[in-house]
Amino acid sequence: MTIILAIETSCDETAAAVIKDGTTILANVVATQMESHARFGGVVPEVASRHHVEAVTAVVEEALEKAEVTFSDLTAVAVTEGPGLVGALLVGIHTAKAIAFAHQLPLIGVHHIAGHIYANQLVQPMQFPLLALVASGGHTELILMKEDGVFEPIGQTRDDAVGEAYDKAARAMKLPYPGGPNVEKLALEATEEIKLPRSWLEKGSYDFSFSGLKSAVLNRIHNDQQKGIDTNFAALAKGFQESVTDVLVTRTVTAYDEFQPKQVLVAGGVAANKGLRQALENRLANKVELVIPPLHLCTDNAAMIGACAHQMWLSGARGDLSMNGRPGMPLQSFA
Repeated sequence: MTIILAIETSCDETAAAVIKDGTTILANVVATQMESHARFGGVVPEVASRHHVEAVTAVVEEALEKAEVTFSDLTAVAVTEGPGLVGALLVGIHTAKAIAFAHQLPLIGVHHIAGHIYANQLVQPMQFPLLALVASGGHTELILMKEDGVFEPIGQTRDDAVGEAYDKAARAMKLPYPGGPNVEKLALEATEEIKLPRSWLEKGSYDFSFSGLKSAVLNRIHNDQQKGIDTNFAALAKGFQESVTDVLVTRTVTAYDEFQPKQVLVAGGVAANKGLRQALENRLANKVELVIPPLHLCTDNAAMIGACAHQMWLSGARGDLSMNGRPGMPLQSFA
């Protein structure tokens, strides 16, 4: 049996969780900073780091209390090593290193995206080979896993991540941060749709591009302003949502058809988007086992870090007290 304390501070959530055997959540505590960053229209790195410093001790203590465990019960301490905001990462890493040193516990550094993928392990067992669609504020990727702990990226964004595109489109439409849920909410009010382009790139590619879509939103708003027309923002939001969903789902279905995995997993904050979830179910449910985590496991949390750390523990992957924040950390296999 393993009991792992996991810490996640890569962006604007201070999170700690206690995970048993990689599949059972004993505690999962998240302190969000959303309101603090909303007034700036996005995450301010320095503000995020300061909030992490203020909250991390209390969050770790609450997680241990809810799980009804002490440091002496732990098998290891896991923490997000990267990628993310370097100042934010360092708060979690130094907290984990201090705990590991004080209590003579092994330390495991986890890749943030690997964590998002392994969040699905908390829903049901992962079966290989599998295909994972990762869609978040900083990442948009298709990753093929032929076996546990082995990652093969087959497609990624060439510019904006999908969550970043949502935030930029929301700002253009004068919607509050975070953009994803607010654009989706406005789109549901639409009675019509303003058609927006899809970027398919070259034939055979599984890469994504969303910067042109963001530009199309801005151009429509500017053109309407020049004509003295009030932009139908609900219709524009619906057009944006439909374009993003179409590209993500079509790329995923095409990759499934080529690689024929046993499962298709969805990971990352944008996986909370109801339109995307429904579109994937419509296109894939009759073809393959589709696994989408519940909403609280889609956004950043520490339970996913603990789930991945359990697999890393079984594979013999360990960190040490020289660990540092790696904002550009590449996704590497650990098996």
